[in-house]
Amino acid sequence: MFKRNTHILRYTGNIPGNQFGQLSDGIHRNPGLTGYVRRIKLFGVRFEIVKTDRVLPDKFSVVFTILDQMIDQPPDQGTIGTGDDPDHQIMDRFRPGHADYSYQQKYGIRDYRGGGRSSARETAMRVAAGGIAKKYLKQRYGIEIRGYLAQLGPIRPQAHDWSEVHNNPFFSADAACVAELESYMDALRKSGDSIGARINVVASGMMPGLGEPVFDRLDAEIAQAMMSINAVKGVEIGAGFACVEQKGTEHRDEMTPEGFLSNHAGGILGGISSGQDVVVSIALKPTSSLRLPGKTVDLDGNPVEVVTTGRHDPCVGIRATPIAEAMLAIVLMDHVLRHRAQNMDVESGVPVIPAQTD
Repeated sequence: MFKRNTHILRYTGNIPGNQFGQLSDGIHRNPGLTGYVRRIKLFGVRFEIVKTDRVLPDKFSVVFTILDQMIDQPPDQGTIGTGDDPDHQIMDRFRPGHADYSYQQKYGIRDYRGGGRSSARETAMRVAAGGIAKKYLKQRYGIEIRGYLAQLGPIRPQAHDWSEVHNNPFFSADAACVAELESYMDALRKSGDSIGARINVVASGMMPGLGEPVFDRLDAEIAQAMMSINAVKGVEIGAGFACVEQKGTEHRDEMTPEGFLSNHAGGILGGISSGQDVVVSIALKPTSSLRLPGKTVDLDGNPVEVVTTGRHDPCVGIRATPIAEAMLAIVLMDHVLRHRAQNMDVESGVPVIPAQTD
């Protein structure tokens, strides 16, 4: 279960297997949102140029699933097929860098077919829910959420043009670096290794006042949402860790009647939105599913070697942009509903300062 007012109940347990699914609640009825969950197709059709083998079929069914004589999924829910075959070579050994070992220690059982609830494929359901949240925020409040690839391994795109993001399979805002990204990924794939990535997400058209001052701070909940994405190892809001090298005179976002002069805070002050763009950056680790041999242990603790076969991307980060957009949208929608219930009739008596000077 995720969030207070916008409930996202995701259920799965057999990935790879046949299906996984989700229930969404707390979203106001709006005919304009019909069919928007088709955004989930981003996972299946956006990556042909980088030659991924992972495609999710767009099929729904009602199922029970059973693993090792244990019911592993509730009935009567919409699901999406994974279209995957299990890798039985890892049945008796743990994949290093994966959740296999920690899941076995916590639950005494794990889905050896490829991750179960720790599989990143469950995020397809978040994209479906996030697509609805994105459209609701844009239609009702003018809040637009967009993301892009900020770095892939050593490559840092320099130019930034929002119109280019959906013209390439990397979600890069720099059209000039796409060829370099393709060449790098092709070489990486041939080597059998993997690489990490950085994704930036921006919510523009924000209103001031969203968030809470202490435990449910807007930045805290955004960080939690982003860290819940598989493979994410770091989250920054605004300047993030760069603030360590900034002096106070540089980091503070000075204000004028015409607008803020900078946005090092990432649009959030004291856990509450300032009306500036909310700027979030996430770092994703390189995938640990490699066809290069690696050391591990088996179920009895004996040293063994493992090679992960199957369909694995050399960079999971190239898939993460729509996921990060979805999670930011869900958090903001939840806080919009909280704000409407608790503070919508509050009049601050202070003019709203523009997000930035022209």
